[in-house]
Amino acid sequence: MSYTSGTDWQYDVPTTGSTHLPPDAGYGRALTNQGYGFEVAVADLIDNSIDAGADKVVVHFLRDADRILTLLIIDNGKGMDEAGLDAAMTVGRRRDYGEGALGMYGTGLKAASLSHASSLTVVSRTRRSRAAGRRLTAEGIEDSFRCDTVDPQYAQDLVDRYDGVIEWQGNIVRWDGVRAFETVARGQSDQFLSKAISRLESHLGLYLHRYLQSGLKLDIAVWDVSSGERGLGEEVDHIAVEALDPFGYKVPGKPGYPREFMAPVEGLGDLRLTAHIWPAKSKQAGFRQIGSLTERQGFYFYRNDRLVQAGGWNGWRDPEGHHVLARVAVDLPSRENNVLSLDVKKESVTVTPGFTDGLDKAVDSKGHTFRSYVLDAETAYRDGSRRSEIVRKPVTPPGKGLDPKVKRVIKEELPEKPGEEPITFTWGVLPPNQFFDLDREHNAVILNKAYREDFNDGRRGGANDAPVTKTLLFLLLEDCFGLGRWERSRQDRLDYWNTILLASVDAQRTRVRNNSPDTSAQSFLFPLDATEDFFT
Repeated sequence: MSYTSGTDWQYDVPTTGSTHLPPDAGYGRALTNQGYGFEVAVADLIDNSIDAGADKVVVHFLRDADRILTLLIIDNGKGMDEAGLDAAMTVGRRRDYGEGALGMYGTGLKAASLSHASSLTVVSRTRRSRAAGRRLTAEGIEDSFRCDTVDPQYAQDLVDRYDGVIEWQGNIVRWDGVRAFETVARGQSDQFLSKAISRLESHLGLYLHRYLQSGLKLDIAVWDVSSGERGLGEEVDHIAVEALDPFGYKVPGKPGYPREFMAPVEGLGDLRLTAHIWPAKSKQAGFRQIGSLTERQGFYFYRNDRLVQAGGWNGWRDPEGHHVLARVAVDLPSRENNVLSLDVKKESVTVTPGFTDGLDKAVDSKGHTFRSYVLDAETAYRDGSRRSEIVRKPVTPPGKGLDPKVKRVIKEELPEKPGEEPITFTWGVLPPNQFFDLDREHNAVILNKAYREDFNDGRRGGANDAPVTKTLLFLLLEDCFGLGRWERSRQDRLDYWNTILLASVDAQRTRVRNNSPDTSAQSFLFPLDATEDFFT
């Protein structure tokens, strides 16, 4: 048969055989350059934990006095035996995923990890097999894709260290040689961790918000290994990640919303679009604390309840300031299709013209068009902009030592002073006649550790303990930071506040000794006299 005619395009390309071409070691180097952001990479690993059936996950930073050492992700999923570990660590192997799985391409564990770390270790235990582990290094991949076997005793010891998470089964992913950690200057670890954990908390709270709302427990912890404590003790800095729902408003910005539109998309069928309008000037975290409002308008694509794109119009229109209240939830079809495709990092969706054409034809049950929804969102924005608003005084932001839930509400309710370091709370050794002291140079409130048990029901407290005490102190003392000249009258206020607070502690201890019905330490914390100057 001749293939030189003008109709060659009608035929398949002819072949005469095949050759097996194993990947070159250079493919391994490509794994380290996939463009994964740090938060995106960690989220990808947590997807694996969810696929393993885990309902408890801990992201654990290990540090010493000077450096950030390593990162581990621990879960209580079903675990893997030796064969399962070999399969999981095989570069280029794609496994079969169930219909509801978050994994897609089989590269996330290796690519996400080696994009940030020089060494990836996975230790696992099932209900029927002992602890085992495998390690991949950048050098090992280049050396004919070598995978190291972890010493069984070390694997067991690591599992035992995290027995509060792993009871009968579970997985531990460990990153060593994390490039971002190695660039942190000596003495800057606290500042780096504070910012990194804040970004990670927001990212995970947003992209996994449906799972968090359905019961997934996801914690971020920091452990100073020089303390001598083991594992996840009470003294470990600890944050419970809360869901950041991008549709979590209490009252919609326009009556009648949310509305469901059906878009006829060629090659896919009808696609459901759930259109929301946020209330104007909302201060809720799900609106304000997930990034630029302009970038967060538009489509929120979900795949198996996992958010994979947070905002953007995908070429249908350009983002505009008066459309920031418009957000649209779209659940991707479970079956593979050629219209909506997800990138390997699960961070954005690529669409074909069939999708954007379908948007122009989308209507709701009453015949309203999707374009009319965008006009409704614009109207809600303009009406809200015309309303007068009480302007609240900016405050120095709250920082380490205050419960994350409290910090989130403070950020929702009060604007922050730009460029100010957060106010941190620590327990320290102070004279008996002081309940608290200020370290204004480092923006810290120091509480007298001699009274710590009084505000923790006699128990040993954690990093974010005594939330009512610390919150009231934040409100009371916030304006004492970021000042130039320190006035005598302000020092006098601190002195008499200390005196009154010590009296409240003494009153509390007396009530406890006398078995008074009201034994709440924090209910006696601030008599009216102590707060009068602040609130007037």
